[in-house]
Amino acid sequence: MCGILAVLGCSDDSQAKRVRVLELSRRLKHRGPDWSGLYQHGDFYLAHQRLAIIDPASGDQPLYNEDKKIVVTVNGEIYNHEALRERLTNHKFRTGSDCDVIAHLYEEYGENFVDMLDGMFSFVLLDTRDNSFIVARDAIGITSLYIGWGLDGSIWISSELKGLNDDCEHFEAFPPGHLYSSKSGGLKRWYNPTWYSEAIPSTPYDPLVLRQAFENAVIKRLMTDVPFGVLLSGGLDSSLVASITARHLAGTKAARQWGTQLHSFCVGLEGSPDLKYAKEVADYLGTVHHEFHFTVQDGIDAIEEVIYHVETYDVTTIRASTPMFLMSRKIKSLGVKMVISGEGSDEIFGGYLYFHKAPNKEEFHRETCHKIKALHQYDCLRANKATSAWGVEARVPFLDKDFINVAMAIDPEWKMINPQEGRLEKWILRKAFDDEERPYLPKHVLYRQKEQFSDGVGYSWIDGLKAHAEQHVHIPSYADFAIFISQFCFYWP
Repeated sequence: MCGILAVLGCSDDSQAKRVRVLELSRRLKHRGPDWSGLYQHGDFYLAHQRLAIIDPASGDQPLYNEDKKIVVTVNGEIYNHEALRERLTNHKFRTGSDCDVIAHLYEEYGENFVDMLDGMFSFVLLDTRDNSFIVARDAIGITSLYIGWGLDGSIWISSELKGLNDDCEHFEAFPPGHLYSSKSGGLKRWYNPTWYSEAIPSTPYDPLVLRQAFENAVIKRLMTDVPFGVLLSGGLDSSLVASITARHLAGTKAARQWGTQLHSFCVGLEGSPDLKYAKEVADYLGTVHHEFHFTVQDGIDAIEEVIYHVETYDVTTIRASTPMFLMSRKIKSLGVKMVISGEGSDEIFGGYLYFHKAPNKEEFHRETCHKIKALHQYDCLRANKATSAWGVEARVPFLDKDFINVAMAIDPEWKMINPQEGRLEKWILRKAFDDEERPYLPKHVLYRQKEQFSDGVGYSWIDGLKAHAEQHVHIPSYADFAIFISQFCFYWP
């Protein structure tokens, strides 16, 4: 993941302002340690901290169209960039970067091109011909993005809150699937799939269609010019990602560059469930497996830094982010820049245990819609920022646009959990990959019940956190609560 920062229309084109923008951009350097760039056009500033994944040699940003009148700073990956280049036959590209298509698409289609992008992305595009600009974030919010407003009327955009909080009067999360246009002066949703209305779908379940859609989602994420691997906990979702990756890696450009042997990574306390199951799956798939251990004290010591990077006080998110944060540091130390992960499956298929209580298929479906729409606040935020803290990019095939469309069109009756009929949570996903002739996974792994990530790394992690909090955290009085509520408008301790 890269880091982007833009200051737009600040009525200040001085050297001092440029220095300030550079200073704030460096706060995002952990996201993109490979190179940095800053473009200034009057009182418009577009800054970039690059993590080089595609075309490391020439893909530095900001990026431009042919006459450099259109400028873009981007965080993300555009998986269909080669197909888009073929449609832009009258354009000349400066780099091999997947993000190079964005400026040219704007030239051809104006602001209406965003839905053509297949990937995860946040970007700011400046048209210097009239000083108009657009800002967009991917459909689900896999990449993090925030918007702020300065006292001088300027608009600020940043991959992380730390780029905005000192200089903006107000700032907030930029909503996923939306575009901001300076011409219209507001936000509009560009992502409008059928499932977003929460209408109950009726498409019959076809396991082969679901399987092919997910295989395609994984395969397109093998696009890389740097070493990569998979995060493997040994649970259903990460194991399927690893299995499909191992099955299709041979013959890809990545395999020609880095070899056909897949690397897998797992983290946990000594003796934790994840370490045991991940090793079993890794042995079955034949991956080069890397197992990282941490102690409860290691996790507690890291929490302050985790909160700084993840930028949330949500208890569950912090608890789950800490092992991922520690693992990402180890992964980066091995020279790996990109990993493929299993986030999103539980939201799409109702994989959480409380879905057992769904009274009917309508309520089940509506709850999956709500969970997907909220992912950017929780699991996507964790996966993005816990890895980006160390300059590692996480890709999440379950949140592929095409795959979500297929999965969310299935009649939710098929997703309902029914122990009497042998249907545990995510039954339709498990059944889709239950192939007797060419097994993707051992049966007991394919039908293993879900563990929360923060449970799977070791049950004593949660117990240790509780014990630490009880010992060191003061339980506030009613008077304290009154003070907290007055001081903290949105979240109080």
